[in-house]
Amino acid sequence: MSARTTPLEAAHREAGAVFTDFGGWQMPLKYANDVAEHHAVRRAAGLFDLSHMGEVAVEGPQAAAFLDAALVSRLSTLALGRAKYSLLVDEAGRVLDDLITYRLAEDRYLVVPNAANTAVVLQALRERAAGFDVAVEDRTDATALVAVQGPAAQDVLLAAGCADPDAVRGLRYYACVPTRVAGVPALVARTGYTGEDGFELYTAPKHARTVWDALLAAGEEHGAVPAGLAARDSLRLEAGMPLYGHELGPGVTPFEAGLGRIVETALRTKEEFTGRAALEAQAAAPPQRVLVGLRGLTRRPVRAGNPVLAAGDVVGEVTSGVPSPTLGHPVAMALVRADAAGAGAALEVDVRGRRAPVELARLPFYRRG
Repeated sequence: MSARTTPLEAAHREAGAVFTDFGGWQMPLKYANDVAEHHAVRRAAGLFDLSHMGEVAVEGPQAAAFLDAALVSRLSTLALGRAKYSLLVDEAGRVLDDLITYRLAEDRYLVVPNAANTAVVLQALRERAAGFDVAVEDRTDATALVAVQGPAAQDVLLAAGCADPDAVRGLRYYACVPTRVAGVPALVARTGYTGEDGFELYTAPKHARTVWDALLAAGEEHGAVPAGLAARDSLRLEAGMPLYGHELGPGVTPFEAGLGRIVETALRTKEEFTGRAALEAQAAAPPQRVLVGLRGLTRRPVRAGNPVLAAGDVVGEVTSGVPSPTLGHPVAMALVRADAAGAGAALEVDVRGRRAPVELARLPFYRRG
């Protein structure tokens, strides 16, 4: 089965993009230079096509109660126009996906899963909707998603033409507002996956090129450039943000991944939700593994899958690793035995048979400002 393409494929080809298959989609990996794209996001702004992400509409009189029962977090208390990061787990407490949910109206939500997990999320939500007065609809094909990220993101967005610039300026982090951008309807959300200020714009596929071209033209004077998945990965890793299939997945508990606070809040504030009993059992026992940050002490990069060693013994595995363009040295996240994650631990990473010394580092590696 061939990879799916986004409504912006032609724009990427015109810009000289190198493509890769990601989550079943043909996506731009980079344009001219992924390191330059990374720096552009940190210093000015970068433009990302995120149309591969899933969009699931949840609507109906019991939409809030349904999401409270289906997801780990409490969505019924979410204010209109706000968003929340949460987890979808199965009855065994295994993470099926991490996702963002927006409350668009009293009885209308937008759930945004990861691209490769859209079908899994959709199936789980539809199964859990039984008994609730709610409709669960896949809107992925009817939605394009463009992001502008970086310190100049707001200036770029406003220069592209917003019908309500004051609403955009006043938009809080993890909030959204419907407006018009470059003359077409768009839901503008102040969210992102880079560690920078930024916006994600949901619009109809037929309007995607209009929004993309307007943002690109408006960004020229600010140094904004199109950016691909390679830059997105190095940016999110510097910002300590997990990637499903690496730091998260069915074999990693929320407590191991450092997301125990989400579960603990749900256990305090909700009576019943899918996976509650299993998550209670997880909460009652300290995790045997923990997610840690690693700073490379040489220039040799470490990569996902490399074993982590302590005194020659394997104590864990790297989940993600890159040479950090911002910091100038390798960074990585790894799942390691809890007893090997203490302060002052002497760790190494086995990189194809060669030892690379590393030290524990606090996450995130990078904070803007």
